[in-house]
Amino acid sequence: MGKLQEFDITFANNKVVYGPGESVSGTVKIRTSTSVPYKAIKVSCQGSCGISNKVNETSWSVEEQYFNRTLSVADRGMLTAGEHSFPFQFLIPAAVPTSFEGPFGKISYRMVATIDTRRFSKDYKIKKPFYLLNLLNLNEVPDVEQPNCAVTTKKFSYLLVKTGTLMLKARSDLRGYVPGQVIKLATEIHNKSGKDTGCVLASLIQKVTYKTKRPLFDLRTIAEVEGAGVKGGKHAEWREQIIVPPLPQSALAGCSLIDIDYFIQVSLKSPDAVVTLPIYIGNIAVNLSPSRTIPSTPDRCGAAGVMPSAPPVEEEPVEGAGGMVSEEIPTKSHSQQDPSGQPVTMSPSAFSYAPGAALPPSHRRPDASAPLFCVSTGATIPFFTEGDVTPIPTSCSLILPPEYSSCDYPHEPPPTYEESCSNADSSFNNGQ
Repeated sequence: MGKLQEFDITFANNKVVYGPGESVSGTVKIRTSTSVPYKAIKVSCQGSCGISNKVNETSWSVEEQYFNRTLSVADRGMLTAGEHSFPFQFLIPAAVPTSFEGPFGKISYRMVATIDTRRFSKDYKIKKPFYLLNLLNLNEVPDVEQPNCAVTTKKFSYLLVKTGTLMLKARSDLRGYVPGQVIKLATEIHNKSGKDTGCVLASLIQKVTYKTKRPLFDLRTIAEVEGAGVKGGKHAEWREQIIVPPLPQSALAGCSLIDIDYFIQVSLKSPDAVVTLPIYIGNIAVNLSPSRTIPSTPDRCGAAGVMPSAPPVEEEPVEGAGGMVSEEIPTKSHSQQDPSGQPVTMSPSAFSYAPGAALPPSHRRPDASAPLFCVSTGATIPFFTEGDVTPIPTSCSLILPPEYSSCDYPHEPPPTYEESCSNADSSFNNGQ
């Protein structure tokens, strides 16, 4: 660093996570071995979003700036040998998005200190990031406390001459969750045929949309659980749970370039049948009465506020199907189990730190009820909206904890909540 032995930015009380409307204060510390003349010492507070079509690219194709304010803490003088401190303070605007970092873009905030020296002399500059958390209060999301339900039916042929009908119904206890909270799933399968189905799979999926000239989607299976198939002529029920790991919040209020959506996708293989439950991930949990629990079986999906993914078809008698006998589907595998096969028991505090996903304990507020903060998406596969581009795995180092390993990915991005509702009829017709 030449004449400078120390050039650093420290935040007051070592705080690195702030909220909209808060003040960011700190000190620029300089220690020199000899005298250093300067024209000005400046501190800038900057916030911006940049996205690119290439993985981990630092040259953005599209950018938007939230603020860029500069304060001159010293004008024209001489830094004598020794230590010097220059305090600063900035007010963060009220409408700015939460920090986010993914392989194709990021929302970042930084403090930049600069020593402008005399002409032909070397200027000195240092940057230090800080993070912004714009809380998503799930209680402000309409109907978030209501169960989320979807149902689809599938008519298919087997053994060349026989036909069968299958109904797949899935239900979650809520429409919004926070990290550390448990998603309670209830699935019901009516196999009105003589053919056994393939395994049933429930996945928590993250979809990140980067709005470049050619929009780009990142999809990741965050966690998944697999259940056994259903024998012909059986009515089966499956109840499982998924723990929400540290994840960026849904949406990014104040950002027009990046969107984040989450889905619970329940699917069957052979015959192919899929239902999708859009959910929100937030920072402030839904207020519920202690007595409220998920019913033992999924409610009928015609109730108010419940989304059918397709209208039911008329039931037809099937040769060899026999009577509909109810049974319970056993779970075959779960991505949130330890190697011994036992479910992982975790509390919200267990998600306070994950490499590349949440802030270290020293940077958290001591309040146990403080919302968890996550910067990284961990998304791993890009999907393009047009053209015949083959998805390529990314090499983003900011990933979720190792127990949430990558599994099979959807071949296309799941729909938004609005698209799911408006396209219910068309999706059913396509399934025919």
